[in-house]
Amino acid sequence: MQYPEAFTERMKAMLGTQYPAFEKAFSGTQNHIGLRINRTCPGLEELICAFSPVPWCKNGYYANKEILNGKHPYHLAGLIYFQEPSAMSTVAALSIQPGDFVLDLCAAPGGKASQAGFYLSPDGFLVANEIVPKRAKILSENIQRCGFSHTVVTNEAPDRLEKKFPEFFDKIIVDAPCSGEGMFRKEPQAVEEWSIAHTESCAQRQLLILESALKMLRPGGCLVYSTCTFAPCENEGVIDKLLSAHSELSLLPISLPGMQDGCADWADSSYPMAYTKRIFPHLAQGEGHFVALLQKAGTPAPREMAQKKPGKNLSDAIKSFREFEKKTFTTLHEGCFQLFGEHLYLVPHGISLDGLRVECAGLYLGICKKGRFEPSHALALATPKESFLHTQNYPCDAPELLRFLSGETIPTEETGWTAVLADGFPIGWGKGSDGMLKNHIPKILRI
Repeated sequence: MQYPEAFTERMKAMLGTQYPAFEKAFSGTQNHIGLRINRTCPGLEELICAFSPVPWCKNGYYANKEILNGKHPYHLAGLIYFQEPSAMSTVAALSIQPGDFVLDLCAAPGGKASQAGFYLSPDGFLVANEIVPKRAKILSENIQRCGFSHTVVTNEAPDRLEKKFPEFFDKIIVDAPCSGEGMFRKEPQAVEEWSIAHTESCAQRQLLILESALKMLRPGGCLVYSTCTFAPCENEGVIDKLLSAHSELSLLPISLPGMQDGCADWADSSYPMAYTKRIFPHLAQGEGHFVALLQKAGTPAPREMAQKKPGKNLSDAIKSFREFEKKTFTTLHEGCFQLFGEHLYLVPHGISLDGLRVECAGLYLGICKKGRFEPSHALALATPKESFLHTQNYPCDAPELLRFLSGETIPTEETGWTAVLADGFPIGWGKGSDGMLKNHIPKILRI
């Protein structure tokens, strides 16, 4: 592929004697496919034993899609998530704790948000936001597949979110829209759109996004900033301007194996800066990536939690759900119920989402229609197998399971709503009647 001359000249100036090695790797055809493990089971552990670990992500591996791919039951059950290996470094740098309140401000398609959610306990809270409506829907689907109950997916501009959540989050992820230089060999459109002016325009937009993010960061909290570009003006340049404008911010060291320091060793750099980290394709198995970690000074005040007021139809919806629960689960779901139209959710911490465009308001329980409750696919994936009264378990390579995932009915001795399991992990609902299990896998997810 032919790259723009201004890009290659800048990279030569940046990398000096390393440029020939960079050019060879960057022009190569090898794509590094990564996956993260969300939950383990013996069958999955056996499959990945031949995979090499991604050095900067403790549950990340270099994948082989001939062994594991998007149609495999482990992927459909949310046990794994495919993600470009370099992109795993962003959340790994943030050191998320189980009870943190986390915001992923530019979250689609969901790789970093789902990685963040993996570290959170039910006491934690994650807002995954995407400004583009179509991409927000994809984000919501991926979050629900991971079985998270503590996550809200919003479709908002950063400046609207900042008004709703002032100094609210302990950790913030800003994987900013960028010129995409690190993805040139995989995305030809990024090459066609590239120019020096475009990188500078991206840098201006990135600063605006970060300004909104900082207003939502609690004192003492940390923000990780990342891009998939090599452009210094979008990386060290953005961080330099942010630090100059905000005396309360400091740049923190990042300890991730396999990543290189930022500009410090380059032949020609306008922004020599300690602590920032980069991934170059000639030095690591991944696409181009940049990461910086910032902390906001101060002591956090108690977090103000605006609670949602119950709607007039909520009690009827909860009654329908409780009747369904008694026939389906061993224990009751506890938390704050909210009704959006006919859709019932368990909203994390009961936080009010009024005034926001919301794609997913926590754990989507299902639809309430005329006193009848129909469970969501997300509810099956978010519930541990021990909590179901009726299950039907298959090895992941069983013909019956593959028929079920294709949308067919399968034989059963169960009656009523039944969780179908793959190696002990819920993969969807069926409804048993007259010796057959009617399929309730969403059509879009069938293989």
